[in-house]
Amino acid sequence: MSDSIARCRLLVRGIVQGVGFRPFVYRTATMLGLAGSVRNEPEGVAIEVEGPRPDIESLVESLWTSAPVMARVESVEPAWLPPAGLRGFAITASRGSTTTTLVPADVATCAACLAELRDPADRRYRYPFINCTDCGPRYTLIRSMPYDRATTTMASFVQCPACRAEYTDPVSRRFHAEPNACPVCGPHLSLLEADGRPAGVADPLVEVAMRLRSGGIVAVKGLGGFHLACDARDASAVDRLRRAKERDGKPFAVMGPDIDAIRAFARADADESALMASPARPVVLLRKATGFGLAPGVAPGNAYVGAMLPYAPLHHLLLAQGPFAALVMTSANPHDEPIASGNDEAVHRLAGIADAFLVHDRDIVTRCDDSVAAFVAGAPRLIRRSRGHVPLPIALPSGGPSVLAAGADLKNAFCVTRGNQAFLGPHVGDLGNVATAGWFEEAAAHLCGLLGVRPSAVAHDLHPDYASTRLAARLRDRLCPEAPLIAVQHHHAHALACLVEHRVSGPALALVLDGTGYGTDGTIWGGEVLRVDGATFARLAHLRPMPLPGGDRATLQPWRLAVSALHAAGAADRVPGLIAGWGIDPARVEAVLGLCRSGRDLPVSSGLGRLFDAVSALCGLCPVASFDGEAAMAVEHAALDAPDAVEPYPWDPGRDAAGVPEIDPRRLVLAIADDLVAGVPAGLVCARFQATVVAAFLSTTIAVGRDSGLSRVALSGGAFQNRTLLERITEGLAAAGLTPLSPSAAPMNDGGIALGQAWAVLCKGPG
Repeated sequence: MSDSIARCRLLVRGIVQGVGFRPFVYRTATMLGLAGSVRNEPEGVAIEVEGPRPDIESLVESLWTSAPVMARVESVEPAWLPPAGLRGFAITASRGSTTTTLVPADVATCAACLAELRDPADRRYRYPFINCTDCGPRYTLIRSMPYDRATTTMASFVQCPACRAEYTDPVSRRFHAEPNACPVCGPHLSLLEADGRPAGVADPLVEVAMRLRSGGIVAVKGLGGFHLACDARDASAVDRLRRAKERDGKPFAVMGPDIDAIRAFARADADESALMASPARPVVLLRKATGFGLAPGVAPGNAYVGAMLPYAPLHHLLLAQGPFAALVMTSANPHDEPIASGNDEAVHRLAGIADAFLVHDRDIVTRCDDSVAAFVAGAPRLIRRSRGHVPLPIALPSGGPSVLAAGADLKNAFCVTRGNQAFLGPHVGDLGNVATAGWFEEAAAHLCGLLGVRPSAVAHDLHPDYASTRLAARLRDRLCPEAPLIAVQHHHAHALACLVEHRVSGPALALVLDGTGYGTDGTIWGGEVLRVDGATFARLAHLRPMPLPGGDRATLQPWRLAVSALHAAGAADRVPGLIAGWGIDPARVEAVLGLCRSGRDLPVSSGLGRLFDAVSALCGLCPVASFDGEAAMAVEHAALDAPDAVEPYPWDPGRDAAGVPEIDPRRLVLAIADDLVAGVPAGLVCARFQATVVAAFLSTTIAVGRDSGLSRVALSGGAFQNRTLLERITEGLAAAGLTPLSPSAAPMNDGGIALGQAWAVLCKGPG
């Protein structure tokens, strides 16, 4: 290779602004002895370098392999030019607007900042807001683009001379770190009593740690909102927090100071540990360790616990100050409302829950809950995509006009597209109240503004009565009145969200196992095999529908589904012998049984989630649920103690009235009832039930694949959060020569629906 002098212009696209990319290029080029310059441009970062060609190629390689932790390089476009005799290397002024660049996500405190945080000789020793270009808040404090200190909530904090010197020094890792600050010029902590009055303490951290050790509940302001914190080993404090939040059975997330501390109460293998320690710092679902050690109320009746590592300097300081083996760190919100983010708002909304408030004076622009993940079937799986991941883009197979997709009603997250990129918004939650709906609208409008887009279409769920459907119309009227509203079937969207991630744009099969989704025939779907080809789909097979006595009430009263399933299986006579373990008034059970016998038109559902609910109630595990998915989780967890290899129950293949293949579970339900009457343990029954679900859907999907000639199979839907189903169906399809595809970057539950909705509209094209 020649060492002759060359010149090259490079355009680097991706998340390359506001993340220390220009100083990185400056240091690398200077080390290599290259001349030239680097600057921000509307499309990304532009670099011009001159020197020996091998050294230029080394620089290009380093752009891919050694970029700052918060950067994401998506492309490097070189243009080789004749040498021009360039001298020296400089960071030059940005050119043009940066509204087409990518907005960085919040990232956990880096090792260099942690070292300074713990160094008594450092001027930022124990400073709770330490950050640099490699770490700290980004998305949650940006008001508008371009990303500059003046457009963030740091605008009111004027940097002291020492901070300003770092901020303007190209070789400093705080060069243009917009949240840069120190104890002299930056945000500060304060402690408020339960009624909002200043606590008047010398050191808020020391006082908060003392109150937590004494059984207190403290609202702690973080990056994207408040946490409600208490000592995770204090059963009384945990139970009091559960009562105050009206959170009967849903697990709390906990935060431990390091991996070793978490391994004292949970099993974390190398993959799970790496996922916890990733820059996004998600809550990771881990199996509880033998002799759990934390309060039972942290995750009651659950085989797993959600654990995370500290991601903000304040967390590190608080855990060390205790010291605490683990703190409950649950979203600070009253029942089913958005997470609190403002100081006054928190005092008002959390009255009667928090004993005190650890606040600071750096405002939060965008609420952003913790992300939740699990490592399953060889890959990390996002269950809730929020802090640390939002608003990083997901690449689409091709580009098109901007689309805003409203998502689903439960686990809601919206989506905005720009070109060939999709941006899922932060986790909004269940759209069941005015406060959440208002937050949805504000967050969607804010992200559209940050991205500089005006949607050309607004997508929503096919269900006409969903809150998200109504909100889609309101957003359209607010942001783009001329844009059409386009309905997308729920499970079609689930399938497309998975296929988009794998860059599949042609026809494919999809196995969508879910709880609830409005079907094109007006019934509720959720156990479907589909043929999907962009904007079109066909239903090729499904689970036989089950009547839902009581309609929507049945989803939180699974005992109703147990009665319905027994009646459909011709086993209504078993009801009296089984209800004793359900804790339900026999008169209510008899009334529902009478409703099933009446022949009245009841809503029906082919959702696999509803069959899980029925089996959960039959086994006496969860006759009444306190949150969505609780009954199905109880089945999965009960089965963990059963042998790995169990015989499936019988089931019947059949066809519906239109001749579409269906899986008939009536013999399965009858066999389960027989086992329960015979005293077979619930755990073994649940394990055999799951084995039957795997066998039935594998057999059906493989047959459909053979008949259709399609080999790629998208696996999506909330029921695939069941590890056994995902792992065994993935293995079975691969063994049959099919190619299973499953989501990782977007949730397979309803939190990923908006991504599929947006892609369906883009595939549909104009009109």
